[in-house]
Amino acid sequence: MKLIYRFARALGLGLLALNVAGCNSDSGLNTSIESASANSDAPTVAVTHPTREDLSRGVSLTAEFRPYQEVEVHAKVAGYVQQINVDVGDHVKTGDVLAVLEIPELEEDLRKADAAVLTAGEEVKSAAAAFEETDQISTRLQAAAKEESGLIAQQDLDTAAARNRANEANLQAAKQRVIEAQANADRMQTLLSYSKITAPFDGVVTKRYADTGALIQAGTASETQSMPLVSLAELKKLRLDFPVPESAVAEVHLGDQVEVDVVSLGQTFSAKVSRFSQKVDTSTRTMLAEADVDNADFRYTPGMYATVRLTLADKKDALAVPIQCVSTGENPTVFVLNNDHKVESRPVTVGLETSSEAEILSGLSDTDQVVMGSRNSIQLGETALAKEMDGRKL
Repeated sequence: MKLIYRFARALGLGLLALNVAGCNSDSGLNTSIESASANSDAPTVAVTHPTREDLSRGVSLTAEFRPYQEVEVHAKVAGYVQQINVDVGDHVKTGDVLAVLEIPELEEDLRKADAAVLTAGEEVKSAAAAFEETDQISTRLQAAAKEESGLIAQQDLDTAAARNRANEANLQAAKQRVIEAQANADRMQTLLSYSKITAPFDGVVTKRYADTGALIQAGTASETQSMPLVSLAELKKLRLDFPVPESAVAEVHLGDQVEVDVVSLGQTFSAKVSRFSQKVDTSTRTMLAEADVDNADFRYTPGMYATVRLTLADKKDALAVPIQCVSTGENPTVFVLNNDHKVESRPVTVGLETSSEAEILSGLSDTDQVVMGSRNSIQLGETALAKEMDGRKL
């Protein structure tokens, strides 16, 4: 009987253990199902990690090439064009003769001035001889009067001295007339030298206004409107002009690098800000800035347009996120997924902003999962599944 009792007891305990085990198994299964159901209901959000970037903020401006120097060459004296040595497109050096004028009146005036110099020179010789003669007479009379008192009347001494002084004055006047005549001749010679019109700098003739035989008025004559002979431009170096918006004026400095894109030629190059006007045009609200461009091979042509990329600020190795991740306003925030996969709002300090990236000065690390896209479909505190984005775009 004891044996039967022990067997029955053991069988009962075994069935009880199986029942308990079965209950426990059903409970674990239900928990797993509930967890899977919860995860399947969680929304999926696109996330990215803050990365280290070299950021720069700038502005693209339309620019135009123009000559480094450009001038319309006028004659300094009036005359007829005897010959013109250049035409449009010719390259000239400083001092090259562009044209020669015929000035008959000036040539005649120069001959008269030269003759006046010769006449004045003869007058000096005559006055010098007269002065020498009276000087000798006055000197001898003075010497004789000292040797023997009363031999020479005082009146004769005074007369001789007066004649000598007069002849000396005549000699000085004659010499002055020589100086004046020579100055006049030199002036005529200088004016006549202006009949040769020369290039003021190395350049290219961009326009020709006069032909042989044309009457050219002096460019210094204020009462008439003179016609230039040619237009000359220095093209081996060009000025690249571009208007800087008023909002960016304070960030422009001499030596700032700009990237230039000449679309018509498919060429890009770097240049530096060479000068700027330091004045905002009230009609356009822009300030003119210039960059000097080497054009020794005449690759670029004045009047040609280009696009200038002016960098206003830059930052190396900045921690950055896509700018659409950051809220606008005085207290910017980003949405992140925390370690519990819940969405939370994180205040951040924003530094340099570009069109696509924002520098994060504080509030994030490079391991944080930053939520991308619209915030309207996301609730703070809800559980979400992260979908890592390849790159910065959704």
